[in-house]
Amino acid sequence: MRLFVAAIICFALIFPPGCATVGHDFPVAQVNKIQIGKTTKADIRAMFGNPWRVGLEDGQETWSYGQYRYTMFSEKDAKDLVVRFTDNDIVQSYTFNTTSDSF
Repeated sequence: MRLFVAAIICFALIFPPGCATVGHDFPVAQVNKIQIGKTTKADIRAMFGNPWRVGLEDGQETWSYGQYRYTMFSEKDAKDLVVRFTDNDIVQSYTFNTTSDSF
């Protein structure tokens, strides 16, 4: 019995709120200011900060911004923005998705 109580206490100390957030917050209100073929990489950095992840998609540089909230007793909330650039550092395309109106 003591071992069970100790395990419960340890679990409560390690995971106190029962939730976790992964990624970085970014200003959703800025997404509608992105203009394909006009917005530059410097503009994106000024609007959203440094990307959470950087990668390549079909040979084009891709920046990702995302925040994902997980809780023990409710559905997860997520928002992510993926921006793809041309070789000239201009926005080629972007995708924004969210699972909640709370962002």
